[in-house]
Amino acid sequence: MAEADIDSYIKENEAYFVDRSVTELLSELYEHQNISKAELARRAGMSEVYLHQLFSGRRKPSRDKLLCLCIGMELTLDETQRLLKEAAYVQLYPRIKREAIICHGIVHHTPLNEINDKLFEEGEKALC
Repeated sequence: MAEADIDSYIKENEAYFVDRSVTELLSELYEHQNISKAELARRAGMSEVYLHQLFSGRRKPSRDKLLCLCIGMELTLDETQRLLKEAAYVQLYPRIKREAIICHGIVHHTPLNEINDKLFEEGEKALC
């Protein structure tokens, strides 16, 4: 940032910029799954049509939809945080009650419907 010219800064730091799309990272993470996209859609609480639109790059998921996908794929908390960061969303912050419930569910591979039930029970907004 000390460079006076933004073009110089961009040229010198090109290697550090995130250049993968959410679609590419989602596809990479999905490759390691042993479930069909139909099963992933069910686990993530979304339609198969919407899921295919995400994977084709025609739609960009909201932060909550992305979290639903992470839960559906049973990603680790680190993988989830990385996906959120690369999608330019705020990472989960467990000092916020809603986010603590979501983090706990991710760590313990809790199904989405159970996480949503707990969120509702605590007066928090459900994910999907």
